[in-house]
Amino acid sequence: MGTKFFINLPVKNLQRSTEFFTKLGFHFNPNFSDEHATCMIIGDDSFVMLLVEKFFKTFTTKHICDTTKSIESIVSLSVETKERVNEIIASAVTAGGTTPIPKEDDGFMYLRNFEDLDGHQWEILWMDPTAHPQEE
Repeated sequence: MGTKFFINLPVKNLQRSTEFFTKLGFHFNPNFSDEHATCMIIGDDSFVMLLVEKFFKTFTTKHICDTTKSIESIVSLSVETKERVNEIIASAVTAGGTTPIPKEDDGFMYLRNFEDLDGHQWEILWMDPTAHPQEE
């Protein structure tokens, strides 16, 4: 089994969060979803676990961040085109998210941000694959 990547985020209302991310085009693994958590599929080996706050607290001794006042992380996802960046941001706003940060277009990289219903900041970006060739 290869390395898999999981991000765990606390949410206030699991159903509402699931509906929000479904509107953005994400899918969920029902084998790892119940009334306490759901597994959002980002890619073949990348996942975001949305955990009801009470359940999330069982994994830590620290307080959950109040995302109206503080930020605990920025989740960044790359997509294939600038148009796809704009589509996801438009879907996020239509589904109730906000866009607190202006877009950034550096030519070789284009990025936009949204905050989900729980105040988690997501960065959606496109990078020109020819601008920075991969080393061999």
